[in-house]
Amino acid sequence: MERDKKISASTASENLLVRKIEALRQRSKQLNPPEYHSTENVENDSPTASSKGLIPVRHPGRAFFLADLIDYALKDDSASMEAPIFTLSTKPDLSIWSWVSKDGSKSIKVTPSVLGRATLFDKDVLIYVVSQLNEALNRGREDARLRAVRFTVHDFLVATNRGVSGDDYQRLHETFERLRGTMISTDIRTNGRRIREGFGIIDRWKIIEKSPANERMVAVEVTLSEWLYNAVQAFEVLTIHPDYFRLRKPLARRLYELARKHCGHQAKWSIGLPLLHEKSGSKMLLKQFHESIKQIALSDYLPEYRFSVSKASRLANVRVSFYTRNVKRLVSALIRGSPS
Repeated sequence: MERDKKISASTASENLLVRKIEALRQRSKQLNPPEYHSTENVENDSPTASSKGLIPVRHPGRAFFLADLIDYALKDDSASMEAPIFTLSTKPDLSIWSWVSKDGSKSIKVTPSVLGRATLFDKDVLIYVVSQLNEALNRGREDARLRAVRFTVHDFLVATNRGVSGDDYQRLHETFERLRGTMISTDIRTNGRRIREGFGIIDRWKIIEKSPANERMVAVEVTLSEWLYNAVQAFEVLTIHPDYFRLRKPLARRLYELARKHCGHQAKWSIGLPLLHEKSGSKMLLKQFHESIKQIALSDYLPEYRFSVSKASRLANVRVSFYTRNVKRLVSALIRGSPS
């Protein structure tokens, strides 16, 4: 008798638990209507899903892209490769920066926060995120349509050739703050759209997980600005060489960006020194800039390209010519007699 009562009570408890679970399941359906990750869609598309051992999608309404790819090409957005958004200074740059293209068709104004303008090294975060998103779009991942991106900090540090000490984690924290605080207003369109208001390089960032041992960031979430997001969705990106992250000098990184943007698949690109100075965003005097790029040209360590600096009695007449390191393509261009 006592045993029967226990069984009956146990059964009643189980039934109550089942009813509660079912109620929660129904409520979850109401709060999260079926989208691209709907379990209902999975069941409809694959009637034999249960026989294949598939479990339901537990997070159908996930509002972020998970940057978990291992094999991907590095990508840089073409808009920021053209316009000098990021400071080349390694010290806090607190000045407002304005730039207008030579033909007057493009302009940008960059206003720093009290922490200073975002640096070219800060841009590594965007390159990492854009690279992951681009590869995910190529693979048809639906979550790559989202602006919020989550990634593990250690993966980012390794991928961008950085150290993994406590100081490196702290510097990354400062990077996020500068990216969020640096404001942009521009008429440069991405994906054919112009953002008619000021915006941060990233909209926001937050720490998702910290290490219980030392309070280091373990995982973070970064929300891209609409401007950059539009560029990624339209595939307005260019592949860059992994050795970009090995370039120590900000000016060398900027020269590589400009060469990659303007050379493209050509064998050669030539530009006047004053215009290169302007496009680089350097705050050096033209004479100092001239000496600096001559040293970089002599060292000859840029990935994919080498360049030469012509001699002239006036700096205004100096020309800088970038050449591909692809000998076959360069020789073919020279044989054709084409300047490109």
